[in-house]
Amino acid sequence: MNYELNSLGLKKKPSDTTVVVAMSGGVDSSTVAGIMKKEGYNVIGITLKLYDDSKEVAVSKQCCSGQDIMDAKRVADKLDIKHKILYFQNKFKKGVIDNFIDSYLKGETPIPCVQCNQTVKFKDLFDVSKDLKADAMITGHYVKSVTSNGVTNMYKAIDDNRDQSYFLFSTTREQLNYLRFPLGGILKDETRKIANELGLNVADKPDSQDICFVPNGDYVSVIQKFRPDSYKKGNIKDLNGKIIGVHDGIINFTIGQRKGIKISNKEALYVLKIDSKKNEIIVGPREKLGQKKIFLNKLNLLSDEIDFNSDIFVKVRSTGKLLDAKITLSNKNCAEVNLKSPEDGISPGQACVFYKKDEIGLKVLGGGWII
Repeated sequence: MNYELNSLGLKKKPSDTTVVVAMSGGVDSSTVAGIMKKEGYNVIGITLKLYDDSKEVAVSKQCCSGQDIMDAKRVADKLDIKHKILYFQNKFKKGVIDNFIDSYLKGETPIPCVQCNQTVKFKDLFDVSKDLKADAMITGHYVKSVTSNGVTNMYKAIDDNRDQSYFLFSTTREQLNYLRFPLGGILKDETRKIANELGLNVADKPDSQDICFVPNGDYVSVIQKFRPDSYKKGNIKDLNGKIIGVHDGIINFTIGQRKGIKISNKEALYVLKIDSKKNEIIVGPREKLGQKKIFLNKLNLLSDEIDFNSDIFVKVRSTGKLLDAKITLSNKNCAEVNLKSPEDGISPGQACVFYKKDEIGLKVLGGGWII
């Protein structure tokens, strides 16, 4: 029997459609689970246990803590949906935490949330969802997904303050066709309103702000815990190669940083380069921070038909603005990005995400890692 497309773009009645909802215990994913249940879908909520949180971590503003798992369970009971907890601590340690630490030790500024989506959430949870014979996997991310003729494209969310498309650039085409993001077309205030209407206990729960395994934003303490030998003193040099100070470890610095250099100078000094091989920090004036050329590797393109000769915008940090750019692919895995205007604080380890405007909105084309 032929059915009309349901709200997920699938030719099945909601009651015949099984969906897995990734439930972190926050208001966003809980609301998504409630929406799916209300629309008549067969909902399976899955919560991931990603790390062994201490009491110190559990009370901070983080996702995926022990309290969050309890909250997710309460929401599932309230909605009368199936709920599973998956223990992915080892996968998370190898795929996210180890990568995070290695990146800092190489003088980069990593984005663990992208690594988490790229590995544990959109790979391992994707596989689990397939094993459960689910028709789609649903998350509470603020991005728009538009499905047409069986192909799903990703767009920037309408809520500028909540848009998470930057963090999802590494989603594969196969994953994107399977994923759905119901919150991309509404504002955060509307999400909380829906949660209240559904009677969910997390309706007024504060948003997580910290990286889940980094208590109170203190990433240096995490690196020290796992790699206590990472604190190695080294030289701080100016642009002429003159030694003007000593640092306690390159993990304390990121490109564009001003505070913490602890060198008196007539004009403010900024971190311009981190040389992990020489264990050196290069500093200089702010006007030397600006860059127009960026090199990328490990590209992930969400379409085979991207016209890079047309107007392309890029983001080089999650909170950054859209920048006009010209992109040249050197091969399928590498690209050169030329910005029309210099941008400060571009750091290896961050992502450069590609966008293009069309009749629907701001479409995510993919991106790569800044090297």
